[in-house]
Amino acid sequence: MADAPPIKASIDAVVFDLGGVLIDWDPRYLYRKLFPGDEAAMEHFLTTVVDFEWNAHQDAGRPFAEAVAEASARHPQYAGLIEAFDSRWEDMLAGPIHGTVALLDSLRRRAVPLYALTNWSRDKFPVARARFDFLSWFDGIVVSGEEGLVKPDPAIFHRLTTRYGLDPSITLFIDDMAYNTAAARDLGFHTHHFRAPQALRTALDEFGLL
Repeated sequence: MADAPPIKASIDAVVFDLGGVLIDWDPRYLYRKLFPGDEAAMEHFLTTVVDFEWNAHQDAGRPFAEAVAEASARHPQYAGLIEAFDSRWEDMLAGPIHGTVALLDSLRRRAVPLYALTNWSRDKFPVARARFDFLSWFDGIVVSGEEGLVKPDPAIFHRLTTRYGLDPSITLFIDDMAYNTAAARDLGFHTHHFRAPQALRTALDEFGLL
């Protein structure tokens, strides 16, 4: 289902996802170094050993030490590569998505209330806070690993709105995962499925936010 047209919508606050919207994170940035020249082997490792479901448990609050031990017990032949997911996690961060950060800055300069709702490990979020100064621009951030809840669970959206007094009917939620924007839309948020900064700029213009 496509996002509803933002014609004449009144928006009082904007909520950003972080990974894939403001921060370029991808395990491939690390594992291409560890599987040099063998994309197929790398993809097999990322989809069968340290796959999306395995990493989602860290986003939900499981400590990385426990996650590494669990996966290493199942795949002892990959123990060193699994451990790198923890010890070299920062190598998965390519940096900010500059076009989106510029839009965030424009909203900040217009005094638009800004919040973030992110699926992120409790262990690793301090690394991002230390690296990306723009995270200090938010009026509040809800981190899944600190809450024990992950998007698209409606409970984490309720946690956000309750904690910061947000009204979904006048709040815009931006995320690069369609299932997350669908969940937010079902809860009454205005939404934008992020694909590129320029498309987001157009949407923000249509909402009258820039």
